[in-house]
Amino acid sequence: MASTSGLTRRRGAGGGSSDVGGGGGGGGASDTRDVGPDTSYETGENGHRIAFDPRDLSESAERSKQPKLTLMEEVLLLGIKDREGYLSFWNDNISYALRGCIVLELAFRGRISMQKDSSRRRFPLADRIIEVIDDTLTGEVLLDEALKMMKTSEKMSVSSWIDLMSGETWNLMKIGYQLKQVRERLAKGLVDKGILRTEKRNFLLFDMATHPVVEGAAKEDIRRRVRNVLTQRTVVLTPTQYLPEDLEFRYVRTIAMVCAAHAANVLENALSTLGHEARENAFSMADELLLQYSQWPFAARPLPGGNGGVGANLPQVINEEVNKAKDKELQLEVVAACLSVFTRLDSLL
Repeated sequence: MASTSGLTRRRGAGGGSSDVGGGGGGGGASDTRDVGPDTSYETGENGHRIAFDPRDLSESAERSKQPKLTLMEEVLLLGIKDREGYLSFWNDNISYALRGCIVLELAFRGRISMQKDSSRRRFPLADRIIEVIDDTLTGEVLLDEALKMMKTSEKMSVSSWIDLMSGETWNLMKIGYQLKQVRERLAKGLVDKGILRTEKRNFLLFDMATHPVVEGAAKEDIRRRVRNVLTQRTVVLTPTQYLPEDLEFRYVRTIAMVCAAHAANVLENALSTLGHEARENAFSMADELLLQYSQWPFAARPLPGGNGGVGANLPQVINEEVNKAKDKELQLEVVAACLSVFTRLDSLL
């Protein structure tokens, strides 16, 4: 007679469903043989055994620790016109900068780092080799696509990966590394997250899908952080769902976002409420930030200007974040390398 303790499987692993029902008194040995090695069990309220994949729980736990938006999404959102829902047609930098943000995000999430080789210091930051240290999927499609490529291909430098993902190569054997339709896929991701919506817009000769902003709080939070870093003497980042309080490297991540937005030519959209002189000063501060954090170790120092300088507390809080994560310095070295690529973006394109 069949056992009364049913077995429910949440995520397929191993044999088909006909083997799971326990018919014919197969017992626990049959269940253990049919399910994969990553399957665990828990007992439900009705006494039934429930099979589940522990990776589901670990992925959910990681997502809860991450900000609601990735660096790529934040930079894209800054560039999108609120009502019109599209980027400037004259912006040639944003596509390349978004690929750099993918590398930045993977480094912040602990998926990649510089190759641990003392001889790497002979080379410029951008020419140092990176490697995958954790191939666990992030749940973000573009990040996972890039991570799989890095895992299965030869090891390459930071600048090489950004070039290849942007399609900036004459090597036809490597044209497959290009990530296609990054801006549109990021915009659709923001639609799924409730930040944008999709609508058709007629441009005289053609129709195009546009993505106007519907959740203004997200974009305003990004603008506020940018202005805070570039104009305030003391930088304090208020915890939000877009920058949780327990997020690792909150200040380094924010500086990376500001530098990426500057490289992508979308920084002005966050500074539109400032006067002309204040806006020019903010751009000068962004240049200085990019210079300081495009080297490793970071050359953090108070920004010039104002009474005592802008961001007078930044060197201290950045050093605290770095010192708390001494075992992750190779990941932060990747961050510095990406920013060093951004410093020469105009000469690359």
